[in-house]
Amino acid sequence: MSWLAIFRLGAVQAAIGAMVMLSTSLLNRVMVVEYAMAAAIPAGLVAWHYAVQLSRPMWGHGSDKGRRRTPWIIAGMAVLGLGVVLAVQGVILGSMALSVLAFTLIGGGVGAAGTSLLATLASQTRPDQRAAAAAITWIMMIVGIIITAGVAGSLLAPFSPARMVAVTSGVVVVAFCVAVIAVWGVEHGRVEAPARAAVDFRSAVAEMLADPEARRFTGFVFLSMLAYSMQDMILEPFAGLMFAMTPAESTKLSGVQHMGVLVGMLLVGVGGRAFAKDTGGLRNWTVGGCIGSALALVGLATAARVAPDWPVAANVAFLGFSNGVFAVSAIGAMMALAGAGGEAREGIRMGVWGASQAIAFGLGGLIGAIGVDAGRRMMGADGPAFALIFGIEAGLFLLAALVALRAVARRYGASNQLAAGAA
Repeated sequence: MSWLAIFRLGAVQAAIGAMVMLSTSLLNRVMVVEYAMAAAIPAGLVAWHYAVQLSRPMWGHGSDKGRRRTPWIIAGMAVLGLGVVLAVQGVILGSMALSVLAFTLIGGGVGAAGTSLLATLASQTRPDQRAAAAAITWIMMIVGIIITAGVAGSLLAPFSPARMVAVTSGVVVVAFCVAVIAVWGVEHGRVEAPARAAVDFRSAVAEMLADPEARRFTGFVFLSMLAYSMQDMILEPFAGLMFAMTPAESTKLSGVQHMGVLVGMLLVGVGGRAFAKDTGGLRNWTVGGCIGSALALVGLATAARVAPDWPVAANVAFLGFSNGVFAVSAIGAMMALAGAGGEAREGIRMGVWGASQAIAFGLGGLIGAIGVDAGRRMMGADGPAFALIFGIEAGLFLLAALVALRAVARRYGASNQLAAGAA
């Protein structure tokens, strides 16, 4: 696969990120602040969309057996876009049934498109391209989120339901068109593996988990993503309740966070070459990112106690930076491992790790939101409740750092040069 084709697939990932940001960030804030709903309601909907993604291994296994993954990507994007549009209508109409349907479609669309996209990269790139391809697509996803957060934040002021419908619908249409144009014709004809196609789904999963390295990495993905996701559902409500930010301002704050993620990813890509001969290089970046994330969350816990006298934007930017350092090193290992499993195994491996991530994301967002709701009732104040959840999340990141010391980059030492030099 040429580098131009890799960048085109990165544009698809950017489109996925743009759509998902609307449903998991913007709508979350609007439901909690503007519509005065309990934080557990949007958190539950987001958790449900992650639960739907538990079918990722099945989609990955199915795409492994076919010749092309492009139809899976386009169909997934269409379902995702429809789900986002319906989610907005569900909030405005106050229909829980419509909201559940919408987030079911969002989860299905992300799973089908995302798993097939990453499997395409793992299967059609050379071994020396995989880590760089992972970094490129991940960074482009963040760029898509940043652009969407900035544009949507500006267009949403002054806020109104009608304006929200117009802005989100416009983003969905543009993102879908970008994805279709980007993916069209980029996939080469695939050579089928008849023996592999005969393996049933359950046997394929068992075969993958029989690999101790893959099994340990699955556990690391779950724990690290649980820590990564706990603030997703509460950061914008935190900004609105503790710092009196408007929807436009809190949406832009999300953009600041993702800009930090982008800078962190670029640092690993550029600076990682200094550790090209260090077999623990990838592991060191992963551990460092986890520790930095923990420190940033300790800062947010402090901010919850002293708000509004705290540089919250700088704190959120540092959190994003640390998340970026952690994420790009972890995704580099994931792409290398998916390709290391042999021919026609990329889909099932990416599917299993995607399912592990989905479980963690669903639980993390739900635990964070329910914890804040319970803390606010028990403590009678917003600040201590947010501080408690941010503190727990910091502890989880430290635990993830310990797990990473063993779970990442033992057998993959030879691949560290590729992953660390991703840019």
